[in-house]
Amino acid sequence: MPQSKFTPAQAEELATAFAREEVDYLFIGKSGAILLGYPETTQDVDIFLPRSHENAERVLRALRTLGFELDAALTVSILTGSEIVLLKSGPFALDLIHAPDGIESFELAKSRSVLEGGRFPVASLDDIIASKRATGREKDIYDVRRLEQFRIEYVRRKQ
Repeated sequence: MPQSKFTPAQAEELATAFAREEVDYLFIGKSGAILLGYPETTQDVDIFLPRSHENAERVLRALRTLGFELDAALTVSILTGSEIVLLKSGPFALDLIHAPDGIESFELAKSRSVLEGGRFPVASLDDIIASKRATGREKDIYDVRRLEQFRIEYVRRKQ
């Protein structure tokens, strides 16, 4: 049964399993922003993945070691790089995103990403904001305003 809120322990578990399998990925969305210090909560972990069969195989191995139940349909969705794969049958809610709105490609996002705490590959705050803005959903527009305010203090902290 998934927990109700994203926690640093979930990021730690995921980072460890993904590192063991050499998965190429980025934390994105509100969970990525939280790892950068954004003072909010979210219900799930959002992961941006490149569309790569080899990487998908590594993702599947890592998810199985974490206890995610992956039926045939989920396995195919991950292997074929479906735009978004929602995993609710594991230790926490996890969204695997291969084509987030507002971001041109995984390679470009990775080139702008940060390695937070020396351990968590996180999409840049600008990419997280661009992705939220591009969805056009009301809840994301609210988040964009708060994230833009957070970006000011984040940039100040990093200088």
